[in-house]
Amino acid sequence: MKNKAKIVFGKKVPRILFLILFDIAAVVGASYLTLWMRFDFQLIPARYMHSVIEYLPIDCFVVVAIFAIAGLYTSVWRYASVPELISIIVSCVVADLAIFAYKYILGLPVPLSFWFVFFAFLVFFTCGIRYSYRITRAIMRKMPDKKRSINTMIIGGGEAAHMLIDETYRNEEYRDINICCIIDDDKQKLRTRLRGVPVVGGRHDIESTATKFKIDQIIIAIPSASKDTIAKIVAECQKTKCEIKILPSIYLTMDQKANSAFAQIRPINYEDFLGRDQITVNNTEIIDSLTGKVILVTGGGGSIGSELCRQIAKANPKLLIIFDIYENNAYEIQQELYRNYPDLNLETIIGSVRDYDRLEKVFEEFHPDQVYHAAAHKHVPLMERSPNESIKNNCLGTLNTVKLSDKYGVKKFVLVSTDKAVRPTNIMGASKRICEMIIQAYDKKSKTDFVAVRFGNVLGSNGSVIPLFLKQIDNGGPVTVTHKDVMRYFMTIPEAVGLILQASVYADGGEIFVLDMGEPVRIYDLAKKIIRYKGLEPGKDIEIKITGLRPGEKLFEEMLMDEEGMKETPNKLIHIGKPLDIDKNFLANLNRLIDAAENNRDDIKERTAAIVKTYKVS
Repeated sequence: MKNKAKIVFGKKVPRILFLILFDIAAVVGASYLTLWMRFDFQLIPARYMHSVIEYLPIDCFVVVAIFAIAGLYTSVWRYASVPELISIIVSCVVADLAIFAYKYILGLPVPLSFWFVFFAFLVFFTCGIRYSYRITRAIMRKMPDKKRSINTMIIGGGEAAHMLIDETYRNEEYRDINICCIIDDDKQKLRTRLRGVPVVGGRHDIESTATKFKIDQIIIAIPSASKDTIAKIVAECQKTKCEIKILPSIYLTMDQKANSAFAQIRPINYEDFLGRDQITVNNTEIIDSLTGKVILVTGGGGSIGSELCRQIAKANPKLLIIFDIYENNAYEIQQELYRNYPDLNLETIIGSVRDYDRLEKVFEEFHPDQVYHAAAHKHVPLMERSPNESIKNNCLGTLNTVKLSDKYGVKKFVLVSTDKAVRPTNIMGASKRICEMIIQAYDKKSKTDFVAVRFGNVLGSNGSVIPLFLKQIDNGGPVTVTHKDVMRYFMTIPEAVGLILQASVYADGGEIFVLDMGEPVRIYDLAKKIIRYKGLEPGKDIEIKITGLRPGEKLFEEMLMDEEGMKETPNKLIHIGKPLDIDKNFLANLNRLIDAAENNRDDIKERTAAIVKTYKVS
């Protein structure tokens, strides 16, 4: 560490000495120039030469000393901006007054106008050397290398655009980027300039402006914009042949703020303009609740489970356990976490939540503090065809995990549930409703806090329509939609996981946490957006085919049952459904249902409906 400090200091010394020598030259030059100007570049009277020139060593010492106190020799001038300019002006004022004071005390004759002109020259010379890097960069940007320049349009004329433009000036890594113009819907900004870049129009001018300036890439730099706004902007950008990128919000996850705005820029993807706007969770609370804990994630290789593992790994748990039946997914998330968190204490275990004995060995060996139960069958049509498997995996798997959590003193158990558990029309939704009933039943008699988190469809997850649409588009279509009016709630995977983790913080036991998911999305409209996202036109390039509702599928999903009621949490977008009264014979009836599923009974749907009164078998 000491050697490193010596190296850094050794690099600074030549630069500091150079600045001191230049400042001495600046004082000498400013003094001579001021006297010559005062006397019209004629012969300078001897008494003024004596008062000014012969006392130059003292003047130089005063200036250098004041500049050193003000930190003008330690600032990083390649990034200098307004605060540094103010420091230079104030330092020059102080130096000018100090020199005036000592010469006045000594009775040295100096023309009064000298001090004003000397000050101006001193500021000019001092700024000149310190801002030379930025001035040179600005001149070079006016003469870009056309073979290397990437003509760029920025959407949004706010602080984010200012940061991007500024970074192209001061960071050599982004020299290739030639920011030609800015688009902003604020009419007051029209025909103004931001750091020399013109604001040329609103979003409806994107296509014509891209042609006029021969734009190669478009950067959407409005981190605070809603997804609806982003969707409209993307629709206009897609009329061009430009590459579309976005500067997303810097504070979406528990990640640290990035040093570089350009480092945050990435290609646009469907999550940027589909679904609802990102919810905000209390990352400090979440991290505090996870740090130093032993945490088990069942189904840890799935889309939700793996994201849970990623977010939990950031919080430095004592031990993270990935439990999954599918070895390939478990292996992938294991290797990803090893790469990104080399110090993470991680166990990856292959097993099924149906296997009580296998699961108990995990609890017996590691004694988890918290369990996130994400293991489940969730494909509605597949479960309609194999209803017994839905009961075996979802209900038996949850019951096993809940029993062991109670037995081994787990502090918090969080069940990953679904909006399809509300008035279910399919066996998958009914089985998940039973899972919610299991955690509510056990919460009444256990010291473990059992809670469920209910949310809608997750963009990009294994069960989402998005991957299906993308594959269908890549294959040339058609894109299949079951019904033109079918609607679903959507959120992103990080958002869903943020809700799950926040629920574990709020958990007192027995709650069903529900996200206020805003307005539902029409799947037909979603299909059109995805097609346009791929740069194609619905109905022209890619056909949208209506196939009819599948078994167990309904037009609209609901988030809360009427009888559950609703109460708020500290996060206004997260609500709690009031725990229901569970039939005293529920667990006995559940065991009989599981036995029937194990025996592959044909009437399993009817048996399920006898427990879940809101489930109507079609």
